[in-house]
Amino acid sequence: MRVEAGGTVDELNAVTGFARSICEDTEVCELVKVIQRELFTVGSSLATLPNGKKLPPKITDEMVDVLTEHVHRIESIEGLLFDWSLPGEHTVSAAFDMARTVCRRAERHIVHLIESGEQIDSNILRYINRLSDLLWLLGSVVELRAGVDAGLRDDTNKKARWSRAW
Repeated sequence: MRVEAGGTVDELNAVTGFARSICEDTEVCELVKVIQRELFTVGSSLATLPNGKKLPPKITDEMVDVLTEHVHRIESIEGLLFDWSLPGEHTVSAAFDMARTVCRRAERHIVHLIESGEQIDSNILRYINRLSDLLWLLGSVVELRAGVDAGLRDDTNKKARWSRAW
């Protein structure tokens, strides 16, 4: 289970890197590069056995808090949060959607690892959960800045406003 969780975090890093490689939004790309570096730390922490000779790298509260701050900042962008997105309306956003789904899979593997009694840094699950929200929002902000309407509802069904990322 540990290998599955770490391998999925590695896959998440690769898919996130692909999204960054096709994204032309400098602000988004810079943020994603920082996240990718942190994902190496997450993967290393998962790969380090609790009884091993070396201590696993720490996933800090600050790392989680920074993701949370980005989530709040992006959620506050005018015009962003009006509907769920229909994946695939914009290539870069679709790449971030793929990263988000891999992130959710990593989260499920980490939960299984924890439920099996394995010891891991408790902030890993918090970090991955927050990251999945952020990846979805990055796709949404890319769509907004590109002028793409990827809203799920058609004009006849846009009454209900959906909830924030979390």
